Amino acid sequence: MSLQPPNYTLLDADKRKEMLTLFTGERTGWVQVGEKKWFFPYTYTEEREELHNFKAKPSDTWVISHPRSGTTVTLEIVWLLSNNLDFDRARKKRLSERFPFYEVNWLNCPEVIDELIKKNEENVEFFTSLLIPGNKILEAVQCPRFIKSHIPLSLRPGILDSGCKIIYVARNPKDVAVSWYKIHKSVVGFGYVGDFPTFWNYFKNDLTVWSPYWEHVKEAWTQRNHPNLLFIFYEELRSDLLSAVKMVASFLGKNYSENQLTELLDYVNIDNFRKNPMVNFSELYDYGISSCSQFFIGKGQTGNWKEFFSAEMEKEADEWITKNLKDTDLVFPIINTKDNCR
Repeated sequence: MSLQPPNYTLLDADKRKEMLTLFTGERTGWVQVGEKKWFFPYTYTEEREELHNFKAKPSDTWVISHPRSGTTVTLEIVWLLSNNLDFDRARKKRLSERFPFYEVNWLNCPEVIDELIKKNEENVEFFTSLLIPGNKILEAVQCPRFIKSHIPLSLRPGILDSGCKIIYVARNPKDVAVSWYKIHKSVVGFGYVGDFPTFWNYFKNDLTVWSPYWEHVKEAWTQRNHPNLLFIFYEELRSDLLSAVKMVASFLGKNYSENQLTELLDYVNIDNFRKNPMVNFSELYDYGISSCSQFFIGKGQTGNWKEFFSAEMEKEADEWITKNLKDTDLVFPIINTKDNCR
């Protein structure tokens, strides 16, 4: 493993100026990392060596995805299956504490956090915790560790052979783009003030954080047969949650009865999940970080993109998808249901 992280370049000055007027929660700009030009906030430059050299442990369980790919419900399912369906503990301790987000501080510009602290001086400790780098957060976490990340596999050198378990979840890019847009509109750390067509243009041109989308997904897809990685689709969770849960349980080396799994499915049913304060991040609304109390757990639907794409945009998106799937056997499942999880 190379001890040196990949090189990065600052985003073109004119493009940076343009984007800072639309993404008002980011004050310092962005960088593009490595040959694939991974798109990250400038904060990455301050942590790149620690990130590159971070060592996964054999007892770790990671959930990795591009943002808004069904990550939250996957986290809860994985944690419960790994912890003997300990619903009591899950109902008492926030998911963000049980399954810490490695690069959560990338979402929180220090200047924005300072502004929030001035409005919420009694919650200084909470706000400052949002600026702690992932490697520091995990130093305080006891093994076995459960870790959420959107950082692609290629920027985690050695992780596949560390012995840890990795669940990678992918979702149709049109639904990802819409859900990612909604988060950008509601969270002050992004502060996006543009419309969806403009956001879509940034997304498909790899200019939203954790892009490029296709490289992110295809890196994991090529490793889907690795014994330490399970690749799942959000659409699989939507169409046949029980079968998907059994697949995850098998990967984790766990076995549960049908009655136990039925209880788990009820627990992550979208109606229950959205009301669960341990997973829906409602405190971010209380602290002024989000403008919407139900911003994080959506309606659990697939195909919601149809409400946002014009006919012309849909045609453009389909051509973009076809082009990027041309040299791979990756195929996204198509389902028609609109029930039960996010």
